[in-house]
Amino acid sequence: MTQNTSLSYRDAGVDIDAGDALVDRIKPLAKKTLREGVLGGIGGFGALFEVPKRYQEPVLVSGTDGVGTKLRLAFELNRHDTVGQDLVAMSVNDILVLGAESLFFLDYFACGKLDVDTAASVVGGIAKGCELAGCALIGGETAEMPGMYPDGEYDLAGFAVGVVEKSKAIDGKDIAPGDVVLGLASSGAHSNGYSLVRKIIERSQPDMNAKFDGERTLADVVMAPTRIYVKPVLALLQKVTVKGMAHITGGGLLENVPRVLPENTVAELQKAAWPRPKLFDWMQAEGNVAENEMHRVFNCGIGLVVVVAAADADAAMAELKAQGETVYRIGQIRARQGDEAQTLVV
Repeated sequence: MTQNTSLSYRDAGVDIDAGDALVDRIKPLAKKTLREGVLGGIGGFGALFEVPKRYQEPVLVSGTDGVGTKLRLAFELNRHDTVGQDLVAMSVNDILVLGAESLFFLDYFACGKLDVDTAASVVGGIAKGCELAGCALIGGETAEMPGMYPDGEYDLAGFAVGVVEKSKAIDGKDIAPGDVVLGLASSGAHSNGYSLVRKIIERSQPDMNAKFDGERTLADVVMAPTRIYVKPVLALLQKVTVKGMAHITGGGLLENVPRVLPENTVAELQKAAWPRPKLFDWMQAEGNVAENEMHRVFNCGIGLVVVVAAADADAAMAELKAQGETVYRIGQIRARQGDEAQTLVV
């Protein structure tokens, strides 16, 4: 190529036509997530959303996250259809614990060279997650950046915005000794602790396509998308007073539950109160991981913790079960003694 050859953006590694093709693939996916409040569609410079008029004192709640190194397994296993749901779940479950209804979601997909099929598969998972959460996929950004990512790899980030009535925001300040701790079952490791998951797989060298848990392979189990708790918990909030909630993400049970507890309280959890999925037992054995480390890194089968008054525990469990959740009574709140840890698994 001579100095005088006319260069194009495609010569530089960016394919505008591929980007346009992806937008065309995304539009019908986004359309399925439309809900009250959306003003306009995909393709503008910004997305407009009107806060539902049923709120008297609306407070906006926002959350942002990525998928972490679970993406590395997605590349290695060539499974791109579930990480989008992981992306949505990380943010909508986070804002849910404040009592917020998810309104809309935006994603950021970055790659070195855009593969339209892969990107559409990822965004399909994002759209499914938005449908499960009842929020609109209102916009996003696809960035093709030659030289920044190896071929076949990409990065994901996203954020959700929700709303809660100011008087109904949940902050945990009313949690008191005697309250009951409920645990909602996870769908697996969700999207946390995957640097350790990958290290264990690297050491163990298992057959990822062999049957592992019933008809599911190990690949199925480790790539299972994060459970989205939004609709069942919003239904619960209409029936029962919830004092506090914790989304069990990075930091596991031991570091996430204390984030919602008053300083003078402890959540004492009984590990025999819920069945630990096979994946966690396998990882602990193959990685020789200490019990305390398991509870500090992974959700160990509990993806969301809900704290209610003892008098409301049965009603809360019944409502969550009616909404399709698997829920366990996993512990109780007691007074804290000295500077002991605020969450104990005994």
